[in-house]
Amino acid sequence: MIRVAAVGDIHLGPDSAGLLRPAFDTLGDCADVLLLAGDLTRHGTVAEARVVAAEVAGLAVPVVAVLGNHDYQSDQQDAVTQELRATGVHVLEGDAVLLDLGGSKVGVAGTKGFCGGFAGRSGSEFGEPEMKAFIRYTRRCAQGLGRALRELRTEGCAVRIALTHFAPVPDTLAGEPREIYPFLGSYLLAEAMDEQGADLAVHGHAHLGTEHGMTAGGIRVRNVAMPVIDRAFAVYHVTADGHAPAPTGSAPSGR
Repeated sequence: MIRVAAVGDIHLGPDSAGLLRPAFDTLGDCADVLLLAGDLTRHGTVAEARVVAAEVAGLAVPVVAVLGNHDYQSDQQDAVTQELRATGVHVLEGDAVLLDLGGSKVGVAGTKGFCGGFAGRSGSEFGEPEMKAFIRYTRRCAQGLGRALRELRTEGCAVRIALTHFAPVPDTLAGEPREIYPFLGSYLLAEAMDEQGADLAVHGHAHLGTEHGMTAGGIRVRNVAMPVIDRAFAVYHVTADGHAPAPTGSAPSGR
């Protein structure tokens, strides 16, 4: 059984230094890996990224992250990624990382993802060039996630996890205004997960959403946006059959 700690939407800035570190320092006692589900900064600046990097540097467990829309705000997403990678964080976008956790192969495939909506209420690649580009970007993100999950399948992983910022299902958006669902995620992400397989899907972005959801193919989905889980991280116990019970061993946020 793999203990997966996860949180998203921590939105750290210069005045946040040291805020989450006390909780993160307990991870060695309750988790095997920490997943960061995007929106790690407020405005996507290098200065903010350095705060995030300091919070997770040298932790007792490996750290895997995707960026979120806030991390793109200042058009410095590449520099933000570099700051995080400099402290050992695995930052994913259409690729995967294979981890050896206590002798078990655990694969994490990640993408930020994007908007578009969900089955029956989604955008399509039709009409104006701007609309086509909008949906094509979402599709590229989903295709990258699918390729990464497929590659992990060939590695014989005991557990495969899909990590995104945008939501793959509408279940975990319950509580958000329905009018903005198309801007909170895309069914294409869930299709990629169901086609290639995963034992757990983790996302953020939906601050007013709900923690628990599931894809049409039966993959358990967890919204780990900090305003939703209301703590520094939630811990899920995951086995190769996808069993992911309610969070345990979660740490208070200090907020």
